[in-house]
Amino acid sequence: MAQQEMAVLVQRQAAKYGDRAALKYRDYARGEWIPITWKEFERAVRTAANALAALGVGEQENVGIFSQNKPECLMTDFAAFANRAVTIPLYATSSPLQVQYIVNDAAIRYLFVGEQFQYDAAFSVFTYCESLQQLIIFDRSVQKDPRDLTSIYWDEFMALGKDLAHEALIAERTARAEEHDLMNILYTSGTTGEPKGVMLRYSNYNEIFRVHDELLSLLTDQDVSLNFLPLTHIFEKAWTYFCLRIGVLVCVNLHPSDVQQSLREVRPTVMCSVPRFWEKVYQGVHERIANESPLRRALMLDALKVGREHNLNYVRTGKVPPMMLRLKYKFYERTVYALLKKTIGLENGNFFPTAGAAVSDEICEFAHSVGLNMMVGYGLTESTATVALYPLTGFEVGSVGRVIPGLEVKIDDNQEILLRGKTITDGYYKKPVSTAEAFTADGWFRTGDAGYLKDGHLYLTGRIKELFKTSNGKYISPQALETRLGIDRYIDQIAIIADQRKFVSALIVPVYDYIKAYADRKGISYASMEELLKHPKIQALFRARIDTLQQQFAHYEQVKRFALLPRPFSMEQGELTNTLKLRRAVVAEHFKEVIDKMYAEAEAEQQAQKEGN
Repeated sequence: MAQQEMAVLVQRQAAKYGDRAALKYRDYARGEWIPITWKEFERAVRTAANALAALGVGEQENVGIFSQNKPECLMTDFAAFANRAVTIPLYATSSPLQVQYIVNDAAIRYLFVGEQFQYDAAFSVFTYCESLQQLIIFDRSVQKDPRDLTSIYWDEFMALGKDLAHEALIAERTARAEEHDLMNILYTSGTTGEPKGVMLRYSNYNEIFRVHDELLSLLTDQDVSLNFLPLTHIFEKAWTYFCLRIGVLVCVNLHPSDVQQSLREVRPTVMCSVPRFWEKVYQGVHERIANESPLRRALMLDALKVGREHNLNYVRTGKVPPMMLRLKYKFYERTVYALLKKTIGLENGNFFPTAGAAVSDEICEFAHSVGLNMMVGYGLTESTATVALYPLTGFEVGSVGRVIPGLEVKIDDNQEILLRGKTITDGYYKKPVSTAEAFTADGWFRTGDAGYLKDGHLYLTGRIKELFKTSNGKYISPQALETRLGIDRYIDQIAIIADQRKFVSALIVPVYDYIKAYADRKGISYASMEELLKHPKIQALFRARIDTLQQQFAHYEQVKRFALLPRPFSMEQGELTNTLKLRRAVVAEHFKEVIDKMYAEAEAEQQAQKEGN
């Protein structure tokens, strides 16, 4: 039965693949990647399923997983599905208050935690969570609090199920699973307000898998996927489930900061990622080009030009490139492109799904120019990930691809994208008011994203609630500006300010190492980062780069003033969500003095000019 697939997936794949590796993870002590065969994976899932049953976990009960990406996260997932239970992942960076809210909202009894940070955060709110009975700790090196008399480690948990005493009960539960059963509740991090639990059912996943079987036929069991994004995120979660269904080897990257090293060690053929990853690659390549000798710089720039013409002007549209262009492309494919991809760790690339934020045209064109098949897409937690994605040929740069088969899309009067179909959630957990607000009277889901359809391709123009209206009545899309300016190698983070203001300004977090290197080259002396960022030459550098990048925008949309910040936006300060999206209201509050000063100075200058005239 289709609705039981996730409950028996690992068992079926173990029967098919046996001693072949299903997962890999890095052993930090040994400095190597350790394989877990399908047989070992299946045995761990069966044992964990029995342990959950031994603890008394019931059908459709909520089980929490609060951890960095680890093989144990997936073992817990599939063990829960075998018991017809529901898994709720929490972002590994969640604060104690966020943990407390989700545990209480979902009435979680058993919470699996990964490392010391997650354990400490969970234990600190244990007494404030009425339902919570026990923490189960994945990492044996975690030091338990002396007051902790209930938590157990993963090996102790697994010992509860080693005799497989509950196999008959689990088999009965698996057989009772039905399409309408809840499979996950994914709490959105939210840029405003409290998190909302998106309810995803087997039926949602069954449909998204059916569609991707059709659209991603080039994915095979010979592929290797690097699990980089958090398994808490629907993009990575659904992608990893899909890969395991196909028999793809999934290499689990524990710490996000290790991704560059992991890429070079694993050499994946596929990996889902967010645009920020590709922005870093783009910036790194252009930084390298800028530092090359004139001859090598000219060669690399020509390689990018040739790749763009070959892949985007011809291959993308199904045309045969001219012979001379093909020959030049083949030469660069063996030299410049090969070196570039090998340096990153993507020389074995098949395709790379990319979503989660807007992708700038420059980044997309760059990736395709060097032969990296970036498959841009768009989706939401509420749509079980994919709404649209690039077709293999005929995609349009600037769009987010074609809408997937079986999903209805329409654009309402205020340009909001509305969705209807089998992949769409039926609501938010225990939030009937929020659920009602999220749907139109005739059942269309409100995405909150503005966009339009053109020749079958979907385009995004911004978030409905985040469109800024200046005091002059002009509407500004901050995401469009942030995406455009964010490709600059000197800019790490950016927040556009414009709402109810006379003009557009920006708070910019520079790449501090690049600024220091620039200061060294220009002989700029400084006592602190604050002093350096105020230096006229640094201000002029950013002014020139911003003006160059924003030429395509209307005059009223362009950044007139900016402030360079000596510290980055952070989750700890509440300025970023767990998915690194800006909390604009918090940023505006924390940097109110800086923002007010920008506009006050502009007002003073304008007044001085009037008086001078």
